[in-house]
Amino acid sequence: MKNNFPAGSKTVSALALSAAVLFAPAVAGLAPVAQAAGPVVAGLPDFADMVEKVGPAVVNIRTTERLKLSQGRNGQPGEEEMQEFLRRFFGGAVPTPRQPGQTPRGRRGAPQQDDQEVQRGVGSGFITTADGYVLTNAHVVDGADEVYVTLTDKREFKAKVLGADARTDVAVLKIEGSKLPYLTIGDSGKIRVGEWVVAIGSPFNLENTVTAGIISAKSRDTGDYLALIQSDVAVNPGNSGGPLINMRGEVIGINSQIATLSGGYNGISFAVPIDEAMRVADQLKKSGKVTRGRIGVQIGQLSKEVAESLGLKEAQGAEVTMVEPGGPADKGGIKAGDIILKFNGAAISRSTDLPRMVGGTALGSKAVVTVWRKGQQVDIPVTVVELEADKTAAKASPAEKKKKAEEPANALGFKVADLTAAQKKELAVEGGVMVEATEGAAANAGLREGDVLLQINNVEIKDAKQFNAVVAKLDVKRAHVVLVRRGEVAQFISLRPSAK
Repeated sequence: MKNNFPAGSKTVSALALSAAVLFAPAVAGLAPVAQAAGPVVAGLPDFADMVEKVGPAVVNIRTTERLKLSQGRNGQPGEEEMQEFLRRFFGGAVPTPRQPGQTPRGRRGAPQQDDQEVQRGVGSGFITTADGYVLTNAHVVDGADEVYVTLTDKREFKAKVLGADARTDVAVLKIEGSKLPYLTIGDSGKIRVGEWVVAIGSPFNLENTVTAGIISAKSRDTGDYLALIQSDVAVNPGNSGGPLINMRGEVIGINSQIATLSGGYNGISFAVPIDEAMRVADQLKKSGKVTRGRIGVQIGQLSKEVAESLGLKEAQGAEVTMVEPGGPADKGGIKAGDIILKFNGAAISRSTDLPRMVGGTALGSKAVVTVWRKGQQVDIPVTVVELEADKTAAKASPAEKKKKAEEPANALGFKVADLTAAQKKELAVEGGVMVEATEGAAANAGLREGDVLLQINNVEIKDAKQFNAVVAKLDVKRAHVVLVRRGEVAQFISLRPSAK
């Protein structure tokens, strides 16, 4: 439970300050504190009227799942199934173990062996239209066989899941009803840090629970597809999918995540901005899915050390770690190891900016990607397309690996061998070397047999002879950057050679 100051402590301190100001004698040369200009201190807000108005449109969402439960000891579910339920943090519910002699029944009441419908989770949601459209989190309904929506007046509806989008964690449900209470949609683009907000939901299955706080940050990058609203509103398991509401009674976000070390509320909550949620919801209503632009790259965050080694002044941009074979980026000429600096002229400050920009680009449109390659900027045209699934590069066959090199490892700690023609074809590379063994700096960095080295200090690696010759001339007083590919992912690694 969060520790709060004693009730009324702020009021007491304010009164004490006022008394000191009003009755303290003036000091020569100093203006009285009471005359100094300052912010007007307002009283705490009263949420009662607003909550009474919006509360009926916030719903409890209960999901069930039909599982084949393997039996553990004493007839209880096996460890694997228990862990699966516990994994679902928000609203996750552990199925009640069957008692000895109890027989599970199927949907039609017939006994079935190892087939049981169990309560899977409890979450929250809110009605957006009088005819029964409901918004919630995708993870609340993920994997559910049945979804039930309960209103504050205890009416329960069986809901149909129209669609769910895992990237934004938004789902749209439909219940059959009319003249239902619904919430007004606000504008998350106009929110201000410090303004009061309220969360309503079903934490620990306690329906229509109200908590309040302030907006802590507007665009918090958590590494997900979109930037989230951060607040200090108390959010716990079961709050997921419920609304974050401003003082005007408008929804500005969907409560989705918390930052926690203990599994419970820790003072930091995150909500999906309602503007983005509604854009997603509109697509889910129409087609049951969300279409986004893709250019076919896998990216990572650029570190300061790598940026300096590549000649960049700031660690801004997205490091291309993999290019999807045959995808738009591949056709346009983008390569693993490129640093994407801009997309259609817009700067990429963080790697997570890129998928958001590309995702919002119209399918089939032309875009210009500005990359940093070998010390200079290059503009590359690509066509934005929708890709149904990510493709991965083929791995080199272990049967084609050569014997480990007998010569000693080079100054970076590598023993390498040339790639065969078949390996180059499968990896879709023109050059590079295969790591046969590692020691020293390379081993300490986690590099291992089977990794493929593509570049060193922006220089393309052609073969083992050239690579070892370059390493032999490296300055041992500074670090050097090697582009390493492991499976389908390529990444820059900074290594410092050992003195011989």
